[in-house]
Amino acid sequence: MPDLLVCITFDYDNVSSTIARGGVTPTLLSRGEFGLVGAERILDLLRAENVPSTWFIPGHTIESYPSSVAAVRDAGCEIGHHGWTHRVPSSLGRDGEEEELVRGIASIISLTGTAPLGYRSPAWDLSAHSVELLLKYGFHYDSSLMGQDTLPYQVRQGDVVSLYEPMTFGPDTALVELPIHWSLDDFPHFEYSRSEAGIMPGHMNASLVLENWLGDFAWMRRMGQWGVLTYTFHPHIIGRGHRMLMLERLIQKLREQGAAFVTMAGALDAYRREFPGGNTLRGR
Repeated sequence: MPDLLVCITFDYDNVSSTIARGGVTPTLLSRGEFGLVGAERILDLLRAENVPSTWFIPGHTIESYPSSVAAVRDAGCEIGHHGWTHRVPSSLGRDGEEEELVRGIASIISLTGTAPLGYRSPAWDLSAHSVELLLKYGFHYDSSLMGQDTLPYQVRQGDVVSLYEPMTFGPDTALVELPIHWSLDDFPHFEYSRSEAGIMPGHMNASLVLENWLGDFAWMRRMGQWGVLTYTFHPHIIGRGHRMLMLERLIQKLREQGAAFVTMAGALDAYRREFPGGNTLRGR
């Protein structure tokens, strides 16, 4: 059986995502601040289960909650870039996106002493400039795209997209994609929200979601090939009591079924060993 790698990752947004959407009332902010409670519970669980993890933290969270993010650092977790604010890069323009990138890097360096290896876009929506900027500032991997489920691949740059013409694929770059998906993210399953666009009901039964999440790993195992499966959690969402029990069961059942837990940086190293020439999606 080949290595079946699992990345347990957290987007530690706290209030940054709420503020980015214009939510500044005390109740809305308090929903994000529950992340402080959730993060403490999560770190205790990861320590007890001896599971490495990667946390993508906006600069706003790093500078607003220094004690909490220091606990993440001191637990040995990898820390990746998640913007400074939690605004979508495609809404910022190139200069604005670069400013966010630079400021976020500075916040992470102030916390860890080193620049981050990886980036995850707020709301998973890269812009036409993102790949160029990530390469410019020395990032090794991205985790914002969905072109695969269990196989990392090289990110393309410069695709030409037209409604009435076939796709023209740009060249692969040195940037490695560690893919994600909404179905493996706690937010759409569990978070209740109201906005002018409508209501996102959330509050799914945690045991049923667990069944889905274990099913994706079972599929990777059945395929009998090397792979990486990435789960995405938010401390203010997964940190609720019944969901913490579900997260504990997820970790334990994955381990029973042969999962090897690694950070995203660890998955990147393993990918480079497995695919020394890279893995491409171009012109499939």
